[in-house]
Amino acid sequence: MYGDCQVMSSMGGNVVSSEALFSSTYQNPNFSFLPFEPLPPMIPKEENGLKEDMESGSGSEVQADDKSEENGGGEKSVKKKSYHRHTAGQIQEMEAVFKECPHPDDKQRMRLSQELGLKPRQVKFWFQNRRTQMKAQQDRSENVILRAENESLKNEFYRLQAELSKLVCPNCGGPPVPGGVSFEELRVENARLAEELERVCAIASRYMGRPIQTMGSLMPPSLELDMNIYPRQFPEPMAPILSEADSFPENNNLFLMEEEKTIAMELAMSAVDELVKMCLANEPLWIRNNKNGKELLNLEEHAKVFHWPLNLKQRSSEFRTEASRDSAVVIMNSITLIEAFLDANKWAELFPSIVARAKSIQVISPGVSGTNGCLQLMYAELHVLSPLVPTRETYFLRYCQQQNLEDQTYWAIVDFPLDGFHNNLQSSFPLYKRRPSGCLIHDMPNGYSMVTWVEHAEIEEKPIHHIFTHFVNSGMAFGANRWLAVLERQCERIASLMARNITDIGVIPSPEARKNLMRLSQRMIRTFCVNISSSSGQLWTAIPDSFEDTVRITTRKVSEAGQPNGLILCAVSTTFLPYPHHQVFDLLRDERRRTQLEVLSNGNALHEVAHIANGAHPGNCISLLRINVAGNSSQNVELMLQESCTDRSGSLVVYSTVDVNSVQLAMSGDDPSCIPLLPLGFFITPMELIKDAHDTEDAEGHISAGSLLTVGLQVLASTIQSAKINLSSIAGINNHLCTTVHQIRVALSSGSGTLSCPDKGNSAGSGSCSEAANAPEK
Repeated sequence: MYGDCQVMSSMGGNVVSSEALFSSTYQNPNFSFLPFEPLPPMIPKEENGLKEDMESGSGSEVQADDKSEENGGGEKSVKKKSYHRHTAGQIQEMEAVFKECPHPDDKQRMRLSQELGLKPRQVKFWFQNRRTQMKAQQDRSENVILRAENESLKNEFYRLQAELSKLVCPNCGGPPVPGGVSFEELRVENARLAEELERVCAIASRYMGRPIQTMGSLMPPSLELDMNIYPRQFPEPMAPILSEADSFPENNNLFLMEEEKTIAMELAMSAVDELVKMCLANEPLWIRNNKNGKELLNLEEHAKVFHWPLNLKQRSSEFRTEASRDSAVVIMNSITLIEAFLDANKWAELFPSIVARAKSIQVISPGVSGTNGCLQLMYAELHVLSPLVPTRETYFLRYCQQQNLEDQTYWAIVDFPLDGFHNNLQSSFPLYKRRPSGCLIHDMPNGYSMVTWVEHAEIEEKPIHHIFTHFVNSGMAFGANRWLAVLERQCERIASLMARNITDIGVIPSPEARKNLMRLSQRMIRTFCVNISSSSGQLWTAIPDSFEDTVRITTRKVSEAGQPNGLILCAVSTTFLPYPHHQVFDLLRDERRRTQLEVLSNGNALHEVAHIANGAHPGNCISLLRINVAGNSSQNVELMLQESCTDRSGSLVVYSTVDVNSVQLAMSGDDPSCIPLLPLGFFITPMELIKDAHDTEDAEGHISAGSLLTVGLQVLASTIQSAKINLSSIAGINNHLCTTVHQIRVALSSGSGTLSCPDKGNSAGSGSCSEAANAPEK
């Protein structure tokens, strides 16, 4: 660059000088530049000749000789600098003073300079250089010592780790738990045992006719209750935190070492091979059930074909095997699906009704472009939307690999357990071990993907609430059918979010406003799913006199943005209804029929002002409803955000009141993440047709289908987090919940010709007591 300027100058061209460049009058209005000025000399003129000599610790003084030399063009004279060292006597004298006083003051430096015949500034710089030299020597010595200690500690750690792996627990014969049991594990176990004790006492009190006191007095109460009516204390629940960073269990030792990574990659190859064979094989490995069309895994054949490398002990008496397979076409290409599965946050957002929490703990192998060959260590908590079903926590390895099968390209995502690495990490209740499971993804020409899903796990055989026994034990709760059904629906929702050719109904001014409203509704769904389950260690308490012992209540303290701040009281109830799944869903999602449920609409009509379709089914939509309250003026408008979604595994209807100003801000493009939402809603689960003593048959001999309805209600009990919940608040929300279920029964029976009585004596909750003509009018 400078050479070009010289050439142009020699040719007589106009060259812009550096001063003209930096003194330009144009300035960026967003920035303020300082005027260009030459930098001042960093060393004073009289000190310009000093040079530090770290080796000898001596100072130096410049003596310049100006000599003119002729070098072809009459260049400037060159200054040659000559240096001289301090004498040995000067250095020895300053060394002696340095040992006594490394930081001499001005008087001491002046006296020393006079004695040695040096300038005071030379003495000053010598002491500065000597202190720097001493500091560098000390640092080097300390580094050598620290390196030696570090190596010693590493060797000691590896030795103790090897010794620990050889230890055996004297009580059970298994591996010991390093570091003992954590306080968090003890707290969760204590809460579980207390819940089990209270449940048993409640059941026993029914048969004995008198209340049985529990050991609840040993737990700190968080609710002020009349103990004569409620003989149990309410333990303070752990608030479900939606910011995933702080809510995961601590496992500081969960980290694969280098030698373990090689074993993990070998297991990944075996796991992906097993997954591909299980996805493509038919009989005798998979046997189809002619009654319901589902495939059952032949466990004997599976044991013959697949031998897990670590030779796991099969405890058939303690563990129950769940295995299922399903396939479907989803509206998403394989690369987008792979990226969602390898991102823990996206994976949890993709399955909000199944994955309560997820986290990627360690990336063992990043793979090619972050996908092919990627191996991750992950944690997940799986839940059903009811506190009556315990969550399933699992640590597992997730591996992604591209496969070429029959001249076609497939992507395999396989999850396999941590057996053999960290056996002491399984602390969930009930114990849950996920065998090689996952999906095989194949791209289709139209941008869709064919997904074959296999779910295979071992679960500890523990009793659960009878109303969910069949739903869980049959594999419907965590099986491949539910995973794939939710994936189909969520892919449709994402496609609708990204689409620009969908015509919406109502007041949606722009595509950005549409996306913000959909994101706000998505957060509402996720918040509802987390708050009505037992995820994040959330503790629930049963109300003893509730129908079928299904009502659970809890409190949580909320201080983060996105929810109303204060003390929130939540109640959840699950009821069996002898009506088809779609019939219950159609009643609850239709705002015109919502007026039949006075407890939910407060007698007010609902008018839809915006409608977003996010799926092929007409029930998959987001609605913005205006609550037509008498005297509701334009200055005080109440709105309700509602999303309904359905698939073959179940349906959700979730809604929340929102402030009109917040909706307008979201519509205008502002971030909707801080809009407070307190969602309420329903989770409807279809039940399989199983013939037993409680089933009823029509004239043609068909068994009537039913569904499970889970109702979740939340109220802001107090804006003060430290407030106490009194008995009237508990009774109020319980009464509201029971009235809601009763009115839903009445509305359904009015349309089907029968009326179900909410009688405790009816074990199934579906007894017909009168015709529709005798139903009370609304």
